[in-house]
Amino acid sequence: MRLLVYSDVHGNLPAMETMLQNAGRIDGCICLGDLVNYGPWSNECVDLAISIPNSVFIKGNHEQAFINGRYQGKNLLVNQFFNQCYPGFQRFEEIKKFAENYMLNDIIFTHTIQNRNIYIDSEIALDKNYVIGHSHHQFLKKINGCFLWNTGSVGQNRKYMNVINYLIYNTENQIFEPIAIRYDVDVLIREMKNRNYPAVCIEYYEKKEKILI
Repeated sequence: MRLLVYSDVHGNLPAMETMLQNAGRIDGCICLGDLVNYGPWSNECVDLAISIPNSVFIKGNHEQAFINGRYQGKNLLVNQFFNQCYPGFQRFEEIKKFAENYMLNDIIFTHTIQNRNIYIDSEIALDKNYVIGHSHHQFLKKINGCFLWNTGSVGQNRKYMNVINYLIYNTENQIFEPIAIRYDVDVLIREMKNRNYPAVCIEYYEKKEKILI
């Protein structure tokens, strides 16, 4: 089977649609969470995700924040995004059904490990194979004969804002293919302005570095 593995769409419907178009024929999806918050289309991203046959859904910290009705972190910018996005969210019953993790071929698919932002240079002990998201950076890390793939982010790349990252997993040969493609992030920014996002939220997207070529 050819599976699309993705994470951290964050309400960015144009990026999600671009990912699906680029991925081509797939036999199913594994979504590692954080479909919601930040971007203007949290409801639509949940709807699109659950419309894809043979999909598995993992709960991210932003789904949990929406379920709880509050963002518990101290980051003021994230709280601004939450206050903008949460009041219009309606797909609570759908995201409550998302799982904590999923295992396939002795690989644990989960949003993150120990509630941490994990990067290529992070110190972490592994005794199993993992595929995670959460930190919005795509990489492969190998420790003690185990591997850790991070899908990167579909909707809010922390390195280049106009880049979409995801993985294609071939279950027959158990090979992961990392994908990076560009999209027009200005579509997202225009919609944020149309919906009167706080200036600090818009500036976050506008000031992030982009690939120009």
